[in-house]
Order: sequence, then structure tokens, then C-alpha cells
Amino acid sequence: MVDPVLTLEDVRFRWPGRASFGLSVPGFRVEQGESVLLLGESGSGKSTLLSLICGIVTADGGRITVGGTDLSALRAGARDRFRAERIGVIFQQFNLLPYASVSDNILLPLQFAPERRSRAAAGEVATLCSALGLPDGIAGTSAGRLSVGQQQRVAVARALIGQPSLIVADEPTSALDAATQTTFLGLLFDRIAAAGSSLLMVSHDERLGARFDRVVHLSNIARTERMAA
Repeated sequence: MVDPVLTLEDVRFRWPGRASFGLSVPGFRVEQGESVLLLGESGSGKSTLLSLICGIVTADGGRITVGGTDLSALRAGARDRFRAERIGVIFQQFNLLPYASVSDNILLPLQFAPERRSRAAAGEVATLCSALGLPDGIAGTSAGRLSVGQQQRVAVARALIGQPSLIVADEPTSALDAATQTTFLGLLFDRIAAAGSSLLMVSHDERLGARFDRVVHLSNIARTERMAA
């Protein structure tokens, strides 16, 4: 039996401070090769959950396992290296370096991930750009000169390069109209299938659900708690 790519067991976390926000997840998993849409309204804890899964913050209790590695067993520096190796992240605001070239932006995660760098095939930047519908010769263009749609596709290429086992996407379609969403999701799913990666996307848009293997409402897997100041 193949182990899941992501498992959360009895996870508990609370942001520090008097008026703090707490999140607990009794259980959740994403299988290898599976695509999961995680739905939740603004303020429901989606960003906190992604921060826990990516090892940006550590749980107060419980266990988060990515690709068989327990994140709580890693120190901060090791978690950062592990995230670079095993998780491709598509940020809502893309987080590209505007003065760096498209190629340099796509290759950026590999600077911190020697294993992932070794998996990146020669010419993979050009292959990803072509597969994601970016124009020929764009690799040398500064990211700041791209349209929003082109920046989004570069952000996807950056997450996919080197074939990380888990892709985490934070509201990547929130600024797109319906037609552009459809095109973008088609390209994203094609590339994830080619890489054999799993996808966890968080969104508030239920209309996206038909494209995914599974749709999960955050309220069904997590409990939140807010303490007044």
C-alpha cells in the first residue's frame, strides 16, 4: 500500500497573543497523485493550515507528515530545506522577483534544494514555459514586465520544476475571470499529471470543485477558536 503524501493527525496550533486564533485538525490526508480542493471562507484558517503543512510554523501538538517525514522532528533550518525539496508552493500574489528573469524565477527553488535540482531535467525551464502556454523566448524577460496571467504561469512553473511530490496552491485563481480560470486549471492539471505530483489547492470558490478528485470543506476537518482580547 502506498503511503499518503500528506497526513495530519491530532494537530493543534494557536497563534500567540491575547487575541489569538487557534486551529485544530483531528485528521486529514492527501494521497499520492491526488488533487484536493480545500474550501473555506476568509478568516477560516486556510492560511494557518497551509503554514503548518509547509513547515513555516510548527504545531503545538500532533503530527504533520509530508512524504513520510514528520515536520515536528525537524529544526527550523531543516524544515526550510525540506520544504524547498518536497513542496512546490503557488502563492496567491505569485511572489516573483520583478527584476529577475523568468528563467531565474523558475529556477529559484533549486538553489536551496540539491535533490530537487538533480531531478530537474536539462531544458526543463523551456519545457515548462512551452507547456504552460508562455511565448517563445520569454525566459530572458524580466518578470516585472509580464502580464498578470503570464506571471501566474511562471509561478506555476517555479512550483513544478524538479517535480516535488506535493504542490500547495493558495487561491491562485482568485483574480481570474471564469474563462481564464478554466484555461489556467487545464494547464495546471496537465503539468501536475505529467510530474506525478499531488495537488492541494485552497479556495473559497466552490465552482472549481468539478476539476478535482476530492473537495473538502475546511469546517469539516478543522475546528477554530478565537480568544477575545
